Amino acid sequence: MALKDYLGEQFLGILASYQASGIVHHIGVVFLRRNNQIRFFIPRGHALAMGSLVALHLDNRTGVDELDAELRVYRASCKGRIVDIDENWVTIDPLECQLVHGLTLVEDIRAPGYDYPPDARPQRPLPLTALARMAPPEEKDHMNKVGVLTTLTPGQPHTTVLAFLTSEDDDVFLIIEPGTFKLSVLQREPRCFFVIDERAKFTFDEAIHWNYTIMESVAHEIPKGTALHEEVRTAFILKNPWEAGFFMLDGLTMLHLPRKAVVMAGEPRPLP
Repeated sequence: MALKDYLGEQFLGILASYQASGIVHHIGVVFLRRNNQIRFFIPRGHALAMGSLVALHLDNRTGVDELDAELRVYRASCKGRIVDIDENWVTIDPLECQLVHGLTLVEDIRAPGYDYPPDARPQRPLPLTALARMAPPEEKDHMNKVGVLTTLTPGQPHTTVLAFLTSEDDDVFLIIEPGTFKLSVLQREPRCFFVIDERAKFTFDEAIHWNYTIMESVAHEIPKGTALHEEVRTAFILKNPWEAGFFMLDGLTMLHLPRKAVVMAGEPRPLP
């Protein structure tokens, strides 16, 4: 089946790409073709170039009022190449795309011969957070259960969906399972971006109406056994009860993403 059979005709998406001036994120409207080509409309314009490699997070929540432990929405992380530009429209050929529903992989699309570029950067321990106590959880984000983490892989960015917790001081907290690709990338380059869907509810009738926050940060680890670790663990489970089982895993990494900057869609940010 084609991606549009799962995700529908029109929905919102997040695009990340490297440019000469740095990394840029765009929020736009996705139109899927039967051959899995992606048409992406960027209302405010862009400076993307033909042949650019991009990462896309595709997430259709139409008709879903809230997320629960089953995460019953279709969402996809795609890597692709821009093959056509027509003013505010770009057309993207998928190179690699994993479509997930709930916790199940539904489709795994990969262009012949495509693989992630090699990453020769050395892995290092993440910096430890200087935060000692957590500010109260941010109530406005309680219904926003998942966000999109952008990590800086060679050649093109990588996007992945993660449950998150925010505080009134604009801190973001994440938990990452041991041995994951995203953790290995952060251990090579801890600078990252986190995108939060700020819509009050996940159901939306007007597909061109959106409100997202893009935050730039450097990932820090919260050591296990600290008072902060226990505070975040408790607050995280209260917000995302289905995540409780993950805290039983050996080697689980808890991250603190302090806000470095709030980034506007389309605003290039320098690369490390």
